[in-house]
Amino acid sequence: MTGTGALWIDLFLEAQAAERGAALNSLMAYRRDLDDYAAHLTARGQTVATATKAQIEAYLIACEAAGLAASTRARRLAAIRGLYRFAYDDGLRQDDPAIRISGPQKPKSLPKTLSEAQVDALLNAAEDMGRTELERLRDTCLMQLLYATGMRVSELVGLPVSAARGDPRMLLVRGKGGKERMVPLSPQARDAMAAWLAFRDAEADRNRVERGTPAPAHLFPSRGKSGHLTRIWFHGRIKALAAFAGLDPAKVSPHVLRHAFATHLLSGGADLRAIQTMLGHADISTTEIYTHVLETRLRELVLTHHPLAGS
Repeated sequence: MTGTGALWIDLFLEAQAAERGAALNSLMAYRRDLDDYAAHLTARGQTVATATKAQIEAYLIACEAAGLAASTRARRLAAIRGLYRFAYDDGLRQDDPAIRISGPQKPKSLPKTLSEAQVDALLNAAEDMGRTELERLRDTCLMQLLYATGMRVSELVGLPVSAARGDPRMLLVRGKGGKERMVPLSPQARDAMAAWLAFRDAEADRNRVERGTPAPAHLFPSRGKSGHLTRIWFHGRIKALAAFAGLDPAKVSPHVLRHAFATHLLSGGADLRAIQTMLGHADISTTEIYTHVLETRLRELVLTHHPLAGS
């Protein structure tokens, strides 16, 4: 794709990266969606620069006819809206043709979660499954931190070792778009982190003396390109821990444990705004989904255990 449309898309993505700190994955998704939209217009002798509201709506209808899910169509409309809002704000267009277009309603699916007993089983598996002391201490630290903080898996595996120094009560986490937040640590997580840090530092000292290897910068180092454990590795590891704990691996993932963190906090009486802050959600509406999870569980509890439920 060449011409004005390509230039606008490039400028829009540059602005997203510079002004909003958009992550690489988000920028790539915007690029794919906008390139598809521009290609659709080009095939019909239309352009991004001159597209009308009716032409944008025709594109969305074509996406639906092609069988794209409502969530995909909503994401593409969001990218198109962002592009034209940028063009209008920067004076590239005198109007915003996408501002009044309503998108498809995405069905709100409740996040999968785990019971407290299932989480306990996972934490116990982390202590016992590893073949070596290194594996057991590392896995225990990973799982305790994940459940204690609700971190995203990318935030967890990429933690700098400096964040763990000094037996902190709070952990500084760098989230989406480079935004930082503080999350409290449970006593169990602090103990697990201290034990892993001591072992990790001893290993790093030994490697420096024997091999001249520089001290790793991450709390969970690896020999890979990133210098730390990867999301893919941890995804597989938590599946193995689930199987070891007698749980269905298909129902366990790092993100499910993040959901469990939020759901268990809410059921324990935590404030929704506090949970929003700890999860790093930009919008409270994203966090509110956990109130529905709690309502569903309470309803099931009543229907299962109330003496009149079967009458």
